[in-house]
Amino acid sequence: MKMERRIPRPADLAPLMRFKPLELDARKRRLAKAHTIADLRAIAKRRTPKGAFDYTDGAAEEELSLARARRAFREIEFHPAILRDVSTVDTSVEIFGGRSAMPFGIAPTGFTRMMQAEGERAGSSAAGAAGIPFSLSTLGTTSPEGVREANPDGRNWFQLYMQKDRDKSMQLMQRAADAGFDTLLVTVDVPAAGARLRDSYNGFTIPPQLTPTTVLNAIPRPEWWWNFLTTEPLTFASLSEWNGTIGELLDSLFDPTVDFDDLEWIRDQWPGKVAVKGIQTLDDAKAVVDRGVDGIVLSNHGGRQLDRAPIPFRLLPSVAAELKGKTEIVVDTGIMAGADIVAALACGADFTLVGRAYLYGLMAGGREGVDRTIEILSKEIVRTMKLLGVSSVAELNPDHVTQLQRMVPIPRPAAAAPPAASTPTPAKRTAAKPRAKAASKPAEGLVASPNRTKN
Repeated sequence: MKMERRIPRPADLAPLMRFKPLELDARKRRLAKAHTIADLRAIAKRRTPKGAFDYTDGAAEEELSLARARRAFREIEFHPAILRDVSTVDTSVEIFGGRSAMPFGIAPTGFTRMMQAEGERAGSSAAGAAGIPFSLSTLGTTSPEGVREANPDGRNWFQLYMQKDRDKSMQLMQRAADAGFDTLLVTVDVPAAGARLRDSYNGFTIPPQLTPTTVLNAIPRPEWWWNFLTTEPLTFASLSEWNGTIGELLDSLFDPTVDFDDLEWIRDQWPGKVAVKGIQTLDDAKAVVDRGVDGIVLSNHGGRQLDRAPIPFRLLPSVAAELKGKTEIVVDTGIMAGADIVAALACGADFTLVGRAYLYGLMAGGREGVDRTIEILSKEIVRTMKLLGVSSVAELNPDHVTQLQRMVPIPRPAAAAPPAASTPTPAKRTAAKPRAKAASKPAEGLVASPNRTKN
């Protein structure tokens, strides 16, 4: 078909040839190109030395637990409702006695200033600005007081590993309480360090040691090394110094004898809310709730402890069916998108925690990178909720999502028949005598330890 042609006029071309404003800030340019958490991960990998990046990105052994957790979030089907008014969406929730503007918070992460020099200060200040909780690890590289200074008006949570030195654990917990932290996350899935093979292959230690390989790896990443070498030395709130692998550190610090009596004792020491992090079975979830904690965190430690561990998102529906309304249920591990968070809420979670997603943003751009992480997840949550036809988190329910079955458990064989009556049976094993309960709460402070001797 013949078309009429004419010489274009400058006035017609002007709207079609607008140039994008030039951004002189390299960090802003870099982060503006990230539209997903995977984009932030790619930037982080380019800008962070291999040892620190692999420590963050990796998991235990063959990394099956992490891969399965992420795949579980992909293997869902949403069921949207149409013709609903979603002109405004309320993403806020109440969790552990306080408000969060979004249904996710920042999970506790260890050695954070090793990933990027701004560390926990960047994470906590970004969380405070966004109105979501920030969690400080026992192995954090910023003190509770430093986190409070960076996030004076926001919600700060403290994650506790019970150490062999009970008094040191209680003193650290007391500092967090004095700094206004409102929730304690008692982590119970580290009786021994997981086999984090990437760290072993990299020869990764705390603090990082220079080798010919690390020097070569550092050459294209001068900003990381400049920040690492010119800011305050890497120190830990829970120990004065260390020189060895992370696995050796965990095994030397953490107490493998911690039991339910200790949990009840810890609960009595903390003045605020207490949640148990690292729940991986329904029976354990019910057991800790029966002991009076305020919430549970379904977590396999981001796949960093027991490989082939249960997938928290898969475990969620059965836990919610039993315990929804009786305790507050939080989920972590494998979350890489706002849609993952919405799916968890629909399946019965009250809240979620993000760890690696936060660290990818931190490594990609410091405080601004964490802001970008929160912005990406928040936009994805709002968009997913609108497309589902829900205007508040409270409206999400199991009808909105189906978990697709790729890894279907094989039924266990039936139990063997009992022996015939004429067959003598072994004498019943005498049950072990229960250990005495831990000491009751001291009159003041949090520094006393259980009356059992711990070596």
